[in-house]
Amino acid sequence: MATRAPGSSRLSVDDWLRAGYSILAEDGLGSLKIDSLCERLGVTKGSFYWHFADMAAYKAALIESWGEQRGEEHKIYVDIQDLPPREQLSMMVEAVISPRHWKLERTMREWARTDKSVAAGVQSSDRRVIRAVRQVFLDLGFSAEEAQLRAGTTFAAGIGFLHLAGSKPRPLTDAARERFLEFMLRP
Repeated sequence: MATRAPGSSRLSVDDWLRAGYSILAEDGLGSLKIDSLCERLGVTKGSFYWHFADMAAYKAALIESWGEQRGEEHKIYVDIQDLPPREQLSMMVEAVISPRHWKLERTMREWARTDKSVAAGVQSSDRRVIRAVRQVFLDLGFSAEEAQLRAGTTFAAGIGFLHLAGSKPRPLTDAARERFLEFMLRP
């Protein structure tokens, strides 16, 4: 059962969104239904409709919330700007392939293939990441064209890692990440 909002016996919108993210990550988009949400939270459909007009409104809230979460996660790129470029790149690679949210990330990308609003959120998020990675390659002395190519390749490798066969990607070891960085930084 979900944790209630502090000081309240009622579920909050955030409780509903967290339940949706759990279902998406654990069971996939096909399982995201009002009944499964209510069952997970131990409440009736009336509670769902208290917070959301319908499933479309709920999904819109999920998409918006996911975009906001991604925006918060991308603040790391601002926080590390004072580090040497190579160290920034290492931290960016780690963030892209972090197993922390890999199931939800993979599900959102699959959902984006069939829903334009999800696709727009994913694309916007991707552009922010690629722009930040591109800047690091520029700071390392690569030309604009080369920086764009390397940023796109680095990002695509990270996303590809999430989609490799198997149920869960293994975390990249520090040594493997360093080998990847050496490869991407070769002139």
